Amino acid sequence: MWRVTDAAAASYRPASMLAREPVQQSGRTALVVLFALVAIGGVVGGVVISLSAGDSEGAGLSVFYAMIPLPFLWFCFWWLDRYEPEPLRYKLAAFVWGGVVAVAIALVVEVWAQKAFDLSDEATASFVAPLAEEPAKCLFLLLTFVRWRRVIDGVLDGLIYAGIVGIGFAFVENIGYYASSYLGSPDIALAGSQGATTTFVVRGIFSPFAHPLFTSAFGIAIGLAVTRKSTIARILIGTVGLAASVGLHGLWNGSLSYGPSDGTGFLLAYLVLACLLAVIAAVAIVVRVRQVRVLERSLSYVAERGWIHPAEIPYLSRFGYRKAARRFARGNHGKDAAKVVTRYQRLATEMAFLHDSLMSGHSRPQGVERTYALLDSMYALRPDLRLPPALHSTRRHY
Repeated sequence: MWRVTDAAAASYRPASMLAREPVQQSGRTALVVLFALVAIGGVVGGVVISLSAGDSEGAGLSVFYAMIPLPFLWFCFWWLDRYEPEPLRYKLAAFVWGGVVAVAIALVVEVWAQKAFDLSDEATASFVAPLAEEPAKCLFLLLTFVRWRRVIDGVLDGLIYAGIVGIGFAFVENIGYYASSYLGSPDIALAGSQGATTTFVVRGIFSPFAHPLFTSAFGIAIGLAVTRKSTIARILIGTVGLAASVGLHGLWNGSLSYGPSDGTGFLLAYLVLACLLAVIAAVAIVVRVRQVRVLERSLSYVAERGWIHPAEIPYLSRFGYRKAARRFARGNHGKDAAKVVTRYQRLATEMAFLHDSLMSGHSRPQGVERTYALLDSMYALRPDLRLPPALHSTRRHY
């Protein structure tokens, strides 16, 4: 067993000795309370709408179909978020914003615009919906960027939050589409469970990534904007990202509303968006893999300064070894030891990424203070930290 209590650990001067206090961002309690109230309001509203429809079977089927893609979608973004997990409260807030706040804003704007300008359903879906829904969804990322700057610190974070907002929006919107298909209309040949199932195949199976994809354009833009010091550059990048989100959404809806009756327009739009989704997925995977390199590089530099032991690096940077370290602590020293290892790994990961951004010249708000605060927290855990013996091989183990 290797216990981290050697001279390398002792060489680190804790932040408390430097008269620095852990950096915390205000507004967390208010954020949790606000979105809890919004979520409760959304649930109550959904129940009222379902009951007013007078068909509990249709409402239940609609909710069931809307929930089917959720585990798969959540898994995709969880995989991207494994190295530096975003706070759960912010991810839940993103989902609630998309499913309640953004839906409410878009609904009000679309109903008003359709009545005020006497628009057809096709025109509303193709032109008004993208202009209403995308800004409503993207507003969450903008507010997070302005109010909680440390939350989104790169392209991957922007993609994750944009995707979760899109998932929340699509979840609630799909309930409405499935319910409408179940109830039927003069324009819909099928109704009942057949109508809802047909709509589910189109929206839930063939295009579950539609809304996350639209919003991801702005998410990427926000991720790029946080690395720019120029306010003009940030505004320009954000504007281009929002325009791309609206354009993608308009392309999708327009292909359904105004495309040829044989469906070739929709098929072409589907192929374009599918290719774009593949590109974005590839970029996300490349960025995630790059995180491994960044993490190892930053931890190696920190080890050279004597702040951590070099033998810790594999247990902090590679998923296989990280898991093995937790398993070792649990099997040999109990659950509390495993919790210490887990906590230490998370602190080290955040510290390493933050340290790398500072060394790269991309300073974050209170970045230096936050780095020392994280090191201080790591230092406090060292007496109880139990890691496996130092590795003799550097073979990759992801």
